[in-house]
Amino acid sequence: IQIRSDKDKEIHIRYSITGVGADQPPMEVFSIDPVSGRMYVTRPMDREERASYHLRAHAVDMNGNKVENPIDLYIYVIDMNDNRPEFINQVYNGSVDEGSKPGTYVMTVTANDADDSTTANGMVRYRIVTQTPQSPSQNMFTINSETGDIVTVAAGLDREKVQQYIVIVQATDMEGNLNYGLSNTATAIITVTDVNDNPPEFTTSTYSGEVPENRVEVVVANLTVMDRDQPHSPNWNAVYRIISGDPSGHFTIRTDPVTNEGMVTVVKAVDYEMNRAFMLTVMVSNQAPLASGIQMSFQSTAGVTISVMDVNEAPYFPTNHKLIRLEEGVPTGTVLTTFSAVDPDRFMQQAVRYSKLSDPANWLNINATNGQITTAAVLDRESDYIKNNVYEATFLAADNGIPPASGTGTLQIYLIDINDNAPELLPKEAQICEKPNLNVINITAADADIDPNVGPFVFELPSVPSAVRKNWTITRLNGDYAQLSLRIMYLEAGVYDVPIIVTDSGNPPLYNTSVIKVKVCPCDENGDCTTIGAVAAAGLGTGAIIAILICIIILLTMVLLFVVWMKRREKERHTKQLLIDPEDDVRDNILKYDEEGGGEEDQDYDLSQLQQPETMDHVLNKAPGVRRVDERPIGAEPQYPVRPVIPHPGDIGDFINEGLRAADNDPTAPPYDSLLVFDYEGSGSTAGSVSSLNSSSSGDQDYDYLNDWGPRFKKLADMYGGGEED
Repeated sequence: IQIRSDKDKEIHIRYSITGVGADQPPMEVFSIDPVSGRMYVTRPMDREERASYHLRAHAVDMNGNKVENPIDLYIYVIDMNDNRPEFINQVYNGSVDEGSKPGTYVMTVTANDADDSTTANGMVRYRIVTQTPQSPSQNMFTINSETGDIVTVAAGLDREKVQQYIVIVQATDMEGNLNYGLSNTATAIITVTDVNDNPPEFTTSTYSGEVPENRVEVVVANLTVMDRDQPHSPNWNAVYRIISGDPSGHFTIRTDPVTNEGMVTVVKAVDYEMNRAFMLTVMVSNQAPLASGIQMSFQSTAGVTISVMDVNEAPYFPTNHKLIRLEEGVPTGTVLTTFSAVDPDRFMQQAVRYSKLSDPANWLNINATNGQITTAAVLDRESDYIKNNVYEATFLAADNGIPPASGTGTLQIYLIDINDNAPELLPKEAQICEKPNLNVINITAADADIDPNVGPFVFELPSVPSAVRKNWTITRLNGDYAQLSLRIMYLEAGVYDVPIIVTDSGNPPLYNTSVIKVKVCPCDENGDCTTIGAVAAAGLGTGAIIAILICIIILLTMVLLFVVWMKRREKERHTKQLLIDPEDDVRDNILKYDEEGGGEEDQDYDLSQLQQPETMDHVLNKAPGVRRVDERPIGAEPQYPVRPVIPHPGDIGDFINEGLRAADNDPTAPPYDSLLVFDYEGSGSTAGSVSSLNSSSSGDQDYDYLNDWGPRFKKLADMYGGGEED
């Protein structure tokens, strides 16, 4: 385009443009000659990128002054067919039911063209290029050229024959003109969905099986069917029903979820003696109803023959638990009842034997042949084996079948109470004041029987001995209680046995004479026994007194014997003569010395030379009969006396004398208390002279202090304390 101002003849004008495509992005798409006003396109245009531009043209003089008002320029890009149609998806998935009528909608495919849709460049048309497989017809589907809707065009869709179709769809612009338009293709996958157009059919018309009687949850027979519909779908899953032949509901048919087979199962035990065989009529169908116009096949019904096998059944007791009523105390051997069992195996000739299974008190016997029950002991209602007046025993009935079978039955015996227990007085002990009118004793009775063989009770005192009625009296309170009190004004404190006759109300009544120990004691003003009175009333019987006296005598005898033994021991200790002088006897004293050694002067000498000579020649060459003191002679050793384990005081002196004699005659004993014979050292002895010990017998030592040490050191004081005179 060229723009021009009508004032360009008067002055020189400069032209310019602004806006998107000029001085705004995208920049410099358009340019203008500032002198001539001609506008140019600087590069190729793309309508799909931008279809129009809005610019403003300006006219100014050489000084930049506005000469004209800006003018709007609208530039439109003309479309060209430079874009192919593009499908939204390359693969489309759709489905259609088998057996659908022509014209049934299947799916829609869509393609878009970027060119101008108002022109032929952007007008897309659709068509089906190919169909795979071409069965039963090569044109099973058609497509709307403008909308892309795919519909069926022919009948005969059968999933059991063709489950899926692949259709290639082409989209072309230029209104479908294949010569000028641009094209593109996509794939449409059409799945033929299953409908229940095939009823299930049994593979055979009859089935058979067998089942043992009295068994449940046993699979008798497997029913196989064939269904051409899609497996594991409601159109394929089989449902079985028993139409006839099982009025009692012994059987049911369950479907195997994997194989679709029908499993005839026993849910209620069958009895061979009642039914030896069953003839069932069964029918099969699907979970989903059949499609419209499809009829059930006659092969959807079959017959099932089931044989029942006879097995050895256990005998049973028709009445279990059986209850009988009788009075307690019936004699041994009494026939109570016949507790017989029934063997359900009517077609087997078998014998039934009876035995006891549980009889806690061992009161009953049962006849092994006919089940007659008799008593083996007297039945006692008050026994611990009775619960709520009922005794329960269990019996076993076993047949001789192969293998043998047995059943149990429980017999309950309700024992009717009879008056076989006399009442017992309560309490057994009581106390009362020695003077009447202060307190009384409330008495009652306990009876192991039950009503009407219990109270009301009658309490009375016996006539013999006469002192009972003289001293005591009974006052009736009610049917179960009475009061025992003193009749006389005073009764000496003590314990009294008071007999009382208690009679129950049974028919015939029973009575019992019970004794109550009554402690009579002095009481305080409140009617309570005082402490002194309680002790006085307790008293002791003759037997208790005799026992106490015997214990005292035994204790005194033991003390006397102990004193005699101690006296004898003391006498033996004083009469036994000591083996040494009493003045020298230091056995009973502990002597304490200040030092162990002989003094500090002894510590500087080496005595090892005396004990360990360097040479042994002089020992080997010495004359017979002469020995050193540090040599152990070879020879028989004497036997020392053995000290008794528990020595008698008189044996101590003998023991010491025997030990002394043995030590004197023992050549191997250390030389502490016997004469020592020393060997000659010889001229070459390595040991120093004994005289080097510097022992001196000079009397410069004062031993007079020994006289101050007591009588035990008197001999030493006499020997050394005398000075020169000694």
